[in-house]
Amino acid sequence: MRPAFRLTVQIAILSVEHEDEHEDEDEDEHEHSASPEGYAVTSSIGGSMHTKRLSFENESGHQLAALLDLPVDDEPIAYALFAHCFTCSKDYKGVARVSRALAAEGVAVLRFDFTGLGESEGDFSDTTFSSNVDDLVAAAIFMEREFEGPKILIGHSLGGAAVLHAAARIPSTAAVATLAAPSSMDHLAGVIRSSRVDIESAGEAEVEIGGRAFKIRKEFLDDLSKVKMLDAISGLGKPLLVCHSPEDRTVGIDNAAEIFAAADHPKCFLSLDSADHLCSNAADARYAGSVIAAWARRYIGQPQEELKQATPGDNRVVVRTDDGYRTEVLANGHSLVADEPLAVGGTNAGPTPYELLASALGACTSITIRMYADRKQWPLDAVVVRLTHEKIHCEDCGEPDRPSSRIDHFTSEISLEGPLDEAQRKRLLAVADRCPVHRTLKGAAEISTTLVDSLERNPRPD
Repeated sequence: MRPAFRLTVQIAILSVEHEDEHEDEDEDEHEHSASPEGYAVTSSIGGSMHTKRLSFENESGHQLAALLDLPVDDEPIAYALFAHCFTCSKDYKGVARVSRALAAEGVAVLRFDFTGLGESEGDFSDTTFSSNVDDLVAAAIFMEREFEGPKILIGHSLGGAAVLHAAARIPSTAAVATLAAPSSMDHLAGVIRSSRVDIESAGEAEVEIGGRAFKIRKEFLDDLSKVKMLDAISGLGKPLLVCHSPEDRTVGIDNAAEIFAAADHPKCFLSLDSADHLCSNAADARYAGSVIAAWARRYIGQPQEELKQATPGDNRVVVRTDDGYRTEVLANGHSLVADEPLAVGGTNAGPTPYELLASALGACTSITIRMYADRKQWPLDAVVVRLTHEKIHCEDCGEPDRPSSRIDHFTSEISLEGPLDEAQRKRLLAVADRCPVHRTLKGAAEISTTLVDSLERNPRPD
């Protein structure tokens, strides 16, 4: 049996765990510091979704490497298929962040490497735009066989063009979203224009794309010349969300206008404001993913309210920290965000863990008072609880034997609104100190911590 880590909680007015004087200073953990508001800051780890490594075979017999981002409860509201941009891979951070934002909203997302890219088998020089579309169809067939057919198709840049063509061949498709997608192949042809003569005369040539050399063959150019983007868009027949940044210097915003104009309704446009072409900014990628999830619910038969229904008996709170300190929290079907202030390297996208702890104490205090007043039928209109947190020396809270130690100290101010008499007000103040979270912090709590294998480390299935 693994030993449990024990946490002893003490209260001074309203306080939390004091620092362990025997703690190993070499342990790899975050040091807490005080924010300007007086709250201590920390960071948290865990997972509000998890990733499973997979592989599947395309029609040429190559094994294509894939990642499936799953919601924490493994019960997705729908499956999505994500196509990355030209010469990129499934592991590009922008792709991963969009995918994980969807998983946090309950949508499982399969992202994979096209033939000859990333971890997938095959020779990139043998591929064409049409073969990329074929790879997408192969991925959808795999999903249909092993899980569920993708209801949402998402494509970034050239991947956006690919999903617009693949949708007609994937029967499960209910909605399509593109990010920074081109409205024609002119842009891609322009990228390789300087090598076009060499390709046409020699049959192939190396072209530098994004700082890397790729072999492009004449078959690739011939295939591009046959691609009819606007025909595919006008014949899509599916709801379409066009996501694009007006600041995109790689695929201009005019491409989004042409796609939007060619598509039939229902269609929507999402401006990604100052995002670059690759959605390299984490906030931009997560924003795109969360909006795609919210938009798609209308078309996948999953209303927002259903996401908030907890599984009976499931009281897990799950958190995940990826880049930096921004942390996703899933609690009883509700999504929250925790973060650290800018001053300590965070992005201030949400409250700190200590602020969440103070929130839990304040909410429990307020609810306990409300319940008691309702039971007594007292005229309580509202409860307001204001909390602050700081670390103070034990000698300041009546423990002179440990003057150098510090204790976490919460101060709670309660306002009771309504025509209560003095006896009722005093009684409700006493009830406040008996709320469950308060008693947990004053008592002794035990934390059992175990290390489990991440599904991300599982080998691919044979």
